[in-house]
Amino acid sequence: MNREVVMSTILYTVHTGGVYVNLKNVSREELKSGIKVYVNATNRCPCHCSFCERQIKKMDDTNSLWLKEEPTLEEILDEFKKYDLNDFLEVVFCGYGEPTNRIDDLLKVADEIKKKRPDLPIRINTIGLGNLLNNRDIVPEMAGRIDTVSISLNTPSKEEFYKITRSDFGPDSQDYIKAFALECKQYIPHVVMSVVDHVISDEEIEMCQKICDDLGVTLRVRPYEE
Repeated sequence: MNREVVMSTILYTVHTGGVYVNLKNVSREELKSGIKVYVNATNRCPCHCSFCERQIKKMDDTNSLWLKEEPTLEEILDEFKKYDLNDFLEVVFCGYGEPTNRIDDLLKVADEIKKKRPDLPIRINTIGLGNLLNNRDIVPEMAGRIDTVSISLNTPSKEEFYKITRSDFGPDSQDYIKAFALECKQYIPHVVMSVVDHVISDEEIEMCQKICDDLGVTLRVRPYEE
């Protein structure tokens, strides 16, 4: 079977309202206006968040981001070759899975992008457990390749974090992501931690702001998407 049929979307962008659009379906006019491009490389994730689309949306053949097979490194690079990098505002490793599951391929893609356009910002959206996933310290490897790391903080409570994420790495998972954020500060220009609006209270968001202030990173409050 043709892999292009079974793999679904590799590169996509996001329209108003959180609508995912395969880059193949984006008009030339929109491309030329400048867009953020997201890389969908895996479904695998060590967390099982109660608010995640993976948990609340039915995954069937009509869901364009659900990968039947992970694209190979070559297939991801081939997708990028179809476009002019000058049309991109930012490249974000994101998708339905945890990108650092494929850190080696991810960094090779980043290298190819930086060779062709060194000023193009590259971001990783992550749960922050990449060191544990890969059984090694991956943060120094991102230096000079990744411009922004955005880590899902989710809640100010360590216990609540484990309750809502159901992390494979157990009840100390939030401690691990805080340590990851601190280390990223040494190597990555921009380190962000995120929470989702309406999933936690305004008071909890204020507590998350305090955590980020103490860590010396930026808090981003993401809009909840129905």
